[in-house]
Amino acid sequence: MRQNRPYKRTDRVSKQILEILCEILIRHIDLNYLGFVTFTSVQISPDLRNARVYYSILNPSKSWQQINDEINSHRKAFKKFMSPKLHLKNIPDLRFYRDERMEYGDRISKLFRDLELGDHDTEHR
Repeated sequence: MRQNRPYKRTDRVSKQILEILCEILIRHIDLNYLGFVTFTSVQISPDLRNARVYYSILNPSKSWQQINDEINSHRKAFKKFMSPKLHLKNIPDLRFYRDERMEYGDRISKLFRDLELGDHDTEHR
């Protein structure tokens, strides 16, 4: 009999990979020289062989291209540390991508603030 799970297997594995990668970032791989690195989400392929890991950085110390190259240069190390904790037949290949959602949200918020300031200026004329 099949159990009713709250969501798909890929979602569960993605969440587990995200938790493991965050732990690895704290305990084993130091990327503080790039800025304050945070992994924000993981999207895994349906066959569980490839994972896209999205990151965000506060106070970046290098260009985004340099940061992306540097984080992706640690792919094998992350996979090595992740392997004993992730109980899958094949450990997914990791690719790291900049998560631009926070910057996008900040731009939208700034636009709204600018609009509100513009409304106040026209009211006082």
